[in-house]
Amino acid sequence: MTEYAVLLPGDESKWAQASAEERAEMYAKHMKFAELLAARGHQVTGGNELQASSTARTVTGSLDQVSVTQGPYAETTEQLTGFYTVKTDDLDDLLKICGILAEGGGKVEVRATVDHTA
Repeated sequence: MTEYAVLLPGDESKWAQASAEERAEMYAKHMKFAELLAARGHQVTGGNELQASSTARTVTGSLDQVSVTQGPYAETTEQLTGFYTVKTDDLDDLLKICGILAEGGGKVEVRATVDHTA
């Protein structure tokens, strides 16, 4: 099985302004996503919603000589808002299921992870 990172970029300002109903609808999409993954034999191995990018710390430099700045690595409209890690033998089906999270103009990035045990 190959493990994939399912990356969820989004506009944090829209989420901050979302109503309780809109947030509940999004969480319902994530529940449906997880249920379909399990029903079709995919294995969710991790993931989480991320706090706002304003809480990020960007580190440059080297061991014991780092420079730390507040905020995300890149100043963009969209930031990484969450992620899943999923093991599967069926990438095509995983991509279809990711469509649940992309409904309504959203985007999902899916990338294979590097297996250092092979």
